[in-house]
Amino acid sequence: MNARLWRRLALLDVAGMAALVPWFIWQLQFTWPGSWLIFPVWLTASFLLHRDTPKTLGWRADNLRPATRRAAFYFALAAALLLVIGFARGAPTALPAGFWSFDRLWRYFAFCLLQQVALNSFLTNRLLSLMKQQWLAALCAGAIFAAAHWPNPVLVPVTLIGGVLMAWLFARERNILPLAIGQSVVGSLVWWAFPFDWHHGLRVGPGYYRTF
Repeated sequence: MNARLWRRLALLDVAGMAALVPWFIWQLQFTWPGSWLIFPVWLTASFLLHRDTPKTLGWRADNLRPATRRAAFYFALAAALLLVIGFARGAPTALPAGFWSFDRLWRYFAFCLLQQVALNSFLTNRLLSLMKQQWLAALCAGAIFAAAHWPNPVLVPVTLIGGVLMAWLFARERNILPLAIGQSVVGSLVWWAFPFDWHHGLRVGPGYYRTF
């Protein structure tokens, strides 16, 4: 394939997924529950078509130490800020039963890992192939990531900043494992640091308006 066709396919991936995710969140999951299968099929087809490898996708162990070291600095800053916010507003120290249980943390980590595949292995990779500047690709990836969390007033700004940062870290050192771990820790702290009345259990889309 020539370079122009590769770019068009990458652009189709970015634009198509940016439209499909909110469509699924707001409508398809209710009218066509099985539509979730589109995502793994699309991702797999894209990875094969673009001849991605475990290294380009960030599914690797050879650079785990430098990737973890770089990511840990920024996630530690984010965690410290959230702790300050939480204690400053008087967030309860008595958390729901099972909040820090291995089962919940493992399930949330798995969810974050899937998000990292979509955000970085897929979206950031395609944006990097379309843009020369890493910061611009990271900014676009973060904006799309944040839009998928509408209308949550806590998650939209948090995922905008976090999405840009994680995409930039991925561009510098391709490894999604430390990013997924950091996201799961910071996400749990976001739930605790901000009032439940604001984030509604970190729900997005129509679920945000659900009565609790």
